Amino acid sequence: MNRYPFNALNAFLPLALLLSGCAFMHDTQPTLDQQLPVSHVDSALPSALKNGWPDSQWWQDYHDAQLNELVKNALANAPDMQMAEQRIRLAEAQAKAVEAQDGLQMDFSADIERQKMSAEGVMGPFAITDPAMGSTGPWYTNGTFGLSAGWDLDLWGKNRAEVTARIGIVKAQEAEREQTRQLLASSVARLYWEWQTQSALSTLLNQIEQEQQAIINTNRQLYQNGIIDSVNGVETDIDDSKTRQQLNDVAGNMKVIEARLSALTNTQSTSLKLHEVSLPKVESQLPAQLGYSLLARRADLQAAHWMIESSMSSVDAAKAAFYPDINLMAFLQQDALHLSDLFRNSAQQMGVTAGLTLPIFDSGRLNANLELTQAQTNLSIATYNKAVVDAVNDVARTASQVETLMQKNQHQQQIEHDAERVVELAQARFNAGIIAGSRVSQAKIPALREQVIGLILQGQWLDASIQLTGALGGGYHHS
Repeated sequence: MNRYPFNALNAFLPLALLLSGCAFMHDTQPTLDQQLPVSHVDSALPSALKNGWPDSQWWQDYHDAQLNELVKNALANAPDMQMAEQRIRLAEAQAKAVEAQDGLQMDFSADIERQKMSAEGVMGPFAITDPAMGSTGPWYTNGTFGLSAGWDLDLWGKNRAEVTARIGIVKAQEAEREQTRQLLASSVARLYWEWQTQSALSTLLNQIEQEQQAIINTNRQLYQNGIIDSVNGVETDIDDSKTRQQLNDVAGNMKVIEARLSALTNTQSTSLKLHEVSLPKVESQLPAQLGYSLLARRADLQAAHWMIESSMSSVDAAKAAFYPDINLMAFLQQDALHLSDLFRNSAQQMGVTAGLTLPIFDSGRLNANLELTQAQTNLSIATYNKAVVDAVNDVARTASQVETLMQKNQHQQQIEHDAERVVELAQARFNAGIIAGSRVSQAKIPALREQVIGLILQGQWLDASIQLTGALGGGYHHS
């Protein structure tokens, strides 16, 4: 009878039992579809961050050194930026820790131990003193030192997938830092131009008050001379009081804005010392395209995209955990019961071990972990999809506001032009001696009021354009 087939079967049987008894992977959950912009997201994010986010210095397009300094202080001193930096460092450290688990591991160890042997134990013969037998008990000073090494072969890529997942988290944190940076810069710029708008309003309101005071003084002289009744000047007095109230409101708004800017830039409000500059002119049209090519640059979409990449790698790692894990281990040591014998050749010991770990029954732990990572992936995709929808709506809303305000500004400029013609006509009549000087002031006040309306609209357009800049991920102006 031929025994070789039987022996081969005996050798293969344990492996077959192991493979048949390993943990069974359940059907995986279907992965959600991703919205369109993911295909436009630049996967080379680290280099993009290194070289600067697209139009990341958009506030410098205003050519305002005062604004540039405020943004610089905010980005350098804001606690939000410090937190974002620390989150990146934490993610990088975690990625390095996972990466360090892969590859060759080597350790050196040494120990010395003083012990007394038990005469009743396995080492009982060494508890007596018998030089002929080589025992000089019961006390021994045992010494060991040497090298040990291990290597996880990672045949199925579990460790590599975990490293990739951690790198995805690092990239997501870098994108979130850019999002924080953009939000801070946007907040500073919006507050700064709001302050400039209020400051310009204060100048116009002071001019209105001067004209009102000129009318009041003229009416007072006419009343003193008995030319008019005192009742005629009551309406002008009321208007002057309203103007003063508006000036007080503007002054209060400017103080609130200064306090908020001080908080964002981490400076004292007394050290801001802002001075008035002209507001940027209203542009006549929006960019020709506000599509996905610009939308995909948003830092929040980049962060959500990298979280998807990270979670998908975690799924790969969870699947690889179902397969056998093979480790190679080796050691080279010197070991002796007596320190005097520790460095002899006869005290040398070495060995090599190949280990196989195969999950068989784990009470569903591996499948639960796989379901968890798959659910996290689908949640990341759903979060990304929602972010895309919100981003599209955000761009549509802010672009509509900008376009509407552009049209309002154009109409208001025409109204201001017509009001200025009335002033010019009144001034010409005054120069010809046809009307009194107070009539010129009466013509100037409506024109100044229209300028106030125009200034408010200009500030609203500027604020909306900054919001659109943020909605598009850091600027839509092409150089």
